[in-house]
Parts: sequence; C-alpha cells; structure tokens
Amino acid sequence: MADLPTQFEERVRPDIIKRAFLSIKSKKRQPYGSDPEAGNKHVTYWKKRNNAYRGQKGRGQSRTPRKIMLRRGSQIFGRGAESPNTKGGRRAHGPKPEKEFDEEINDKERRKAIRSAITATADQELVSEKHAYDGEVPVIEDGLETVEKTQELKEVLEDLGLEEELERCSEKKIRAGKGKNRGRKYRRKTGPLVVIAEDEGVAQAANNLAGVDVSLVDHLNAEKLAPGSEPGRLVVWSEKAVEKLKDEELYR
Repeated sequence: MADLPTQFEERVRPDIIKRAFLSIKSKKRQPYGSDPEAGNKHVTYWKKRNNAYRGQKGRGQSRTPRKIMLRRGSQIFGRGAESPNTKGGRRAHGPKPEKEFDEEINDKERRKAIRSAITATADQELVSEKHAYDGEVPVIEDGLETVEKTQELKEVLEDLGLEEELERCSEKKIRAGKGKNRGRKYRRKTGPLVVIAEDEGVAQAANNLAGVDVSLVDHLNAEKLAPGSEPGRLVVWSEKAVEKLKDEELYR
C-alpha cells in the first residue's frame, strides 16, 4: 500500500457520517403541499331553520357543513362535506410547501465526516462486508483520468480484481412496494467509487457500468463515500487524486 495522506488517519465516526449524509439528503427534498382548494370544492349549507340557511347553535346539532343530496318539499337532506371530519373533506393540517426540510451542519463537522468516511475506505473489514472484494484497500491506479471508453475502464477495474464486484452490481431486482409504479421499478447494488483529480473522459466511460460512480477528489462528500450513511465503500483512487489530497490538504 502506498503512503497515504493524513486524511486516512481520522477515527471512523458513523454518527458524524450519518449527520453529514442526512444533511445532504435533506437539501435534495422537494417541497410539496396540498391544493388550497382540496376538499373545499362543494356547494354547502348549514342546517336549515325557518326556511333560512343558518345554524342552530345550542340545539344539540352538528355544525358540520353539508351538501344537498335530496329535496323533499321543504325538507333538505344532505351529508357532511368540506369539514375535516367528513368523507372527502379537507385535511385539518395538510402539508405546506413553505416548510423547510434543510438540516444544517457545521463546516468543521462536515469535513470531519468526510475524513472519517475516507478512512473507512481503507478498512478492509468494513469494505469486504459491503463489496465482493478481499484485496488491499485503498485501490490506487495510475492513468485513470485518461480512460475514455467503457470497455477500457471495465478492463482496468477487472485487472484490479473487481471482476466479481462488477458482476454483483450488474444484477438488478424488482423493488418491493409502490415504488415500482413510480419510475423506479428496479434496484441495483452500489459498486465502487472512482476518485480522480481531473476528468479527461472517465466520467462518461463509467456511465454504462452499473454501480460504478466517478467523482473529483475535491468534490467528495459523505453521500458518495458512505451511501446510505454506512461507511466502508470500495474506492478506486487515481494516483493524481491521492497526490492532490496530500498536497492541497483537502478537507482539513
């Protein structure tokens, strides 16, 4: 194993990694809310009294708004509507689009989480639990940035001993639940992360390799290094990326 920079010497802290991960996910949540008119699109009345539509307070009668269902002479029969306690009525406290989901995290804590996740990539026990790879970690390869073809990148990864890992990521299964009807029918495994110093085509080459992600070394975060907030992702580092991590003291 090559000499590693000091970012690989941080203590693995799953709690801080999870905080940083949830902070990233919270900023990706899309605001949502109910239609202001939802459940209120009815012509309603309140109990009839003396041929006038007005309430009868204090007479033991519900004040629930009602919509006309049947007329029999001067008698009007209706069922409840609009009120939260009625069928098809509005929600009492529906979701509001102005709600803020962002969870903030201190910069020092965020950088510590990244260093902790980087250290976890060098822990062979953690990596082998999640990936089909038992070799030396981290995996460092020279010339990764110049790879431009998918087949060439696949051969490079297989030469590093990741053939079984790529095969594991190529499998997909049908998602359980309603998600299969909402544009995400299949689930795939998360594979190796390729970390580079400069993108000279390798990012596009990895697009057709299932489970393989590419990131610049100065764009790393807790979500990329610890998917699902679980540290120990298999990372393939380019030699230039490790040098840049050491020379510029990133995430210190």
